[in-house]
Amino acid sequence: MPRPSTPRLSPERIRKIGLEIIDTEGLEALSMRRLAERLDVRAASLYNHVATKDDLLHEIADEVISEVDVSGFDQDWVTGLRSWARSYRAALADHPNLVPFIAYGPARRESALRVADAVHGGLTRAGWPQRYATMIGASTKYLVVGSAMGSFSHGFPADAAVYTNRFPHLTRAHLLHTKAAEIDTASFELALTALIDGLKAQLADIAEQRAAHEAIGGGNAW
Repeated sequence: MPRPSTPRLSPERIRKIGLEIIDTEGLEALSMRRLAERLDVRAASLYNHVATKDDLLHEIADEVISEVDVSGFDQDWVTGLRSWARSYRAALADHPNLVPFIAYGPARRESALRVADAVHGGLTRAGWPQRYATMIGASTKYLVVGSAMGSFSHGFPADAAVYTNRFPHLTRAHLLHTKAAEIDTASFELALTALIDGLKAQLADIAEQRAAHEAIGGGNAW
């Protein structure tokens, strides 16, 4: 019997099928037994490629985050922050069931740490103090994760009777689902723009305070 041209098991295939299970059945549905069933192998065979389910989740998460674009920080911090947030949201929105796992933080995942390093470096090079760079990274993550976990618009019932004579300011809420993607994206962009505009003003204040501090002989304490 000829050998198959593609090995039944490989790290790439294991991650691919694992992510498919998460996407279609939910994060809790992933188990080594369930994965083995989908791959048509014995569960014990998986341990030659991945030690634990938790290790597999980290590998899957790292592969998803590897798609995030941080190259914009090579231009300036505003371009970097905007392109990072958008690509980060896009990567997570494709796999919303994985978001709760990714939201915990980068852990030891290579791609996630690479992204965090690029973001922090891009911000500090632009003049942001270390503490502020950390908080900006966290603030952007909160915005992205919240946006990727679910749709604001789809959360409203499409039945107009739910609102009639009860909620006078929501008389058109039943129509939200018809333009959910458009509204959710526009809402994300509104929040991102507001964040960046506020940060621009904050950075100007920091630069002014730094100049005043140095002018009175305080040295560079920033």
